[in-house]
Amino acid sequence: MNSSDKLYIWQQDDWPHWRYDLQRLAPLLAQAHQAQGRLLGRMHDLGLGLREQATLGVLTEDVLKTSEIEGELLNPDAVRSSIARRLGVDIGALAPADRHVDGVVDMVLDATQNPQTPLNAERLFAWHAALFPTGRSGLTALRVGAWRDDAHGPMQVVSGRLDRQTVHYQAPPAALLDAEMSDFLRWFNVAQPDDPLIRAGLAHLWFVTLHPFEDGNGRIARAIGDMALARAEPAAQRFYSLSAQVQRERKDYYELLERTQKGGLDVSDWLTWFLGCLQRAIQNAETTLADVLAKARFWQRWAGTPMNERQIKLLNRLLDGFEGKLTSSKWATIAKCSADTALRDISDLVERGVLVKAEAGGRSTHYELTPGS
Repeated sequence: MNSSDKLYIWQQDDWPHWRYDLQRLAPLLAQAHQAQGRLLGRMHDLGLGLREQATLGVLTEDVLKTSEIEGELLNPDAVRSSIARRLGVDIGALAPADRHVDGVVDMVLDATQNPQTPLNAERLFAWHAALFPTGRSGLTALRVGAWRDDAHGPMQVVSGRLDRQTVHYQAPPAALLDAEMSDFLRWFNVAQPDDPLIRAGLAHLWFVTLHPFEDGNGRIARAIGDMALARAEPAAQRFYSLSAQVQRERKDYYELLERTQKGGLDVSDWLTWFLGCLQRAIQNAETTLADVLAKARFWQRWAGTPMNERQIKLLNRLLDGFEGKLTSSKWATIAKCSADTALRDISDLVERGVLVKAEAGGRSTHYELTPGS
């Protein structure tokens, strides 16, 4: 292959010998490690119960956002309930099980809760099968739990109309995957001198560059990155969501991936972005912490107030960031009760001072948590 034909990073002569400028990355590494330490210290002071709630919130966001990056919107209640079941966290009434949601949750939890278990092809195949329990992505049948075979042509990342598509990236041929994945897994499972945060960034990039599955590569790459991060953290619980931050920065994420995969083996630019994204994810975890503390204070304040299961469920929905305005009709829908029962539930909470009627009245009447509660 002529040098002019080597468009992608995996075609370079020195592939996969990654290079990076450690002197340039050192300040970012120090800042990210310090941010991790501060967050861990704050979470340690919360106590076990609140740490579990924080972990539940972070993992719920992680599962939702890693799917949202790929354009797939999961039901937040189903995700939260699935995680709560597996972690043994009491959140009251649980949403019905959804095997598609459960599959994404199982992958994320396996990566973050069992990080020291070696990563191998069988484990990756199980993750892939969990992501696609019907053997399909939408209406398209997939080769599930196995490397892609390129039967329908090379694996490409494209955009645009079918008749005017732009090819952003083309992955290595399927015939190379056994050898390529063996190299990757050997590197991932053997102790390396690289800083753990750099290893997480390299693992993410390496896997997504190989694109070994017909679909789901981005979600699995992020799970592998999370697994690498978890291996380096002293706490078994995760208090920040890198996937949520990637979703916030998805335009930069895709642009940098494309530029990196069409460059040489010096990936300092990618790692600079990855470490910055990680640090911003940790900083945004402060919001999660504030929400957990606010929720704890709320329930401490109203601990002596008798409430039924419907009221507890809807108040938790409000505390977890209810989208839109809470009306009696929405209450009835979510609580699966009649309109009269919903109005009685709400009126009872208004009378006790837990809820307050918003200023806008008439047909648009809605309710909010009492300020300061």
